[in-house]
Amino acid sequence: MQTAEIVICGAGIAGIAAAFELCVRRGVRDVVLVDDQPPLSVTSDKSTECYRNWWPGPGDTMVRFMSRSIDLLEELAEESGNRFVMNRNGYAYLTADPAQAAEMERGAREVSALGAGELRVHRGRPGDPPYREGRCDELDRSLTGADLVLDRGQILDRFPFLAPDVVAMLHLRRCGWLSAQQLGMYLLERAREHGARLLPARLAGVEVQGGRVEAVRLAGEAGRIATRCFVNAAGPFAAEIGRSSGVELPLRNELHGKVTFDDFLGVLPRDLPLMLWNDPVALAWSEEERAQLAADPELRRLTGTLPAGVHFRPEGGQGSRMLLLLWTYHLEPHEPVFPPPFDPYYPEVVLRGLVRMVPGFAVYLERMRRPYLDGGYYCKTRENRALVGPTPVAGNHLLCGLSGYGIMAAPAAAELLAAHVLGAGLPAYSGDFLLSRYQDAAYREQLAAMPSGQL
Repeated sequence: MQTAEIVICGAGIAGIAAAFELCVRRGVRDVVLVDDQPPLSVTSDKSTECYRNWWPGPGDTMVRFMSRSIDLLEELAEESGNRFVMNRNGYAYLTADPAQAAEMERGAREVSALGAGELRVHRGRPGDPPYREGRCDELDRSLTGADLVLDRGQILDRFPFLAPDVVAMLHLRRCGWLSAQQLGMYLLERAREHGARLLPARLAGVEVQGGRVEAVRLAGEAGRIATRCFVNAAGPFAAEIGRSSGVELPLRNELHGKVTFDDFLGVLPRDLPLMLWNDPVALAWSEEERAQLAADPELRRLTGTLPAGVHFRPEGGQGSRMLLLLWTYHLEPHEPVFPPPFDPYYPEVVLRGLVRMVPGFAVYLERMRRPYLDGGYYCKTRENRALVGPTPVAGNHLLCGLSGYGIMAAPAAAELLAAHVLGAGLPAYSGDFLLSRYQDAAYREQLAAMPSGQL
């Protein structure tokens, strides 16, 4: 029978970051990663691969947690020669609704006060602070806080392709994107150099005796690994793995699609932030199309108003024509199935939604080349805060529920996990990620009012 000091289930970005933290930064030499799929292949690269420090309350937990994670990402970028091409291109939230603009300002002031950085408001008046441009695709650490632009002229001067009725833009600055694959492979290579092992096997169960972990069982002929420390970093399978050790986890999986789109007509420039339309959208259909959709129970929803949040960003650098398009307009829980079952009409729906933000995209409704549709599952808790730390079963630790922010959160989540495992000092926010938080009556009362922080 094999032995290991620590066994991590899951070779996604969370599990790999944990192996890196334990082996490289904490000096543990006997860590085994168990996964029957290739590293980083299930969900770790299925999002926009973005990061941001701008998160709502209550409290400053998520701002502090993400700010710490971005600190660690920047350290990794510096030590690796920015192998994973991290930039600080920013996020731009846009609205054509004056009421939404007022809410955008209220929310921005709240998040700024939580420590996310200075809010600079631009109303087109003399004495306004300057609206600073950053250089595209560079990691400029001096870009912080946010710029709220409430002057339509300034918005359209910078982004002339936007809908002409836009009234406000919240441009977040300590934000951008990176290559999840390159980040993950860098962390994995470093972890393996320091003793981590990757075992291609499926975890069949966790053996618990006397209330503590004693071993893990592997499927088929792979046998068992004796260990007294197990980490559940199984992504969309975390709840299933939790049950195998007698721990029920409050997790659900949402299916999120990602469209890789060829802007072969050059509708958009490349020097852009991630751009998100913050208003609900009613799609434009012909009368015939609307009647056909209304007759199909599964498609009828597309004739109504769909939720806010359609967004896109450039992909591939200055020499590329590719864009990533995303819009989650259905949030029903799903059991994870691979490959994920995406709606065949999803790319067209996302494109139609983007026409509201970028009218020039309408040219592609008749001339679109076949896009590539990919995606995965966001595994999340009700309030969209991760589960990191111990469970009632001794030696059984959680690193899961990272939803759509696993890439940006992985370094800080792994650091927090390692502190729990090794008995090191914990940050003040650690309690807000424990499974035991749901036993706190005051926390349960807050749940209904907590925003998800999801795009």
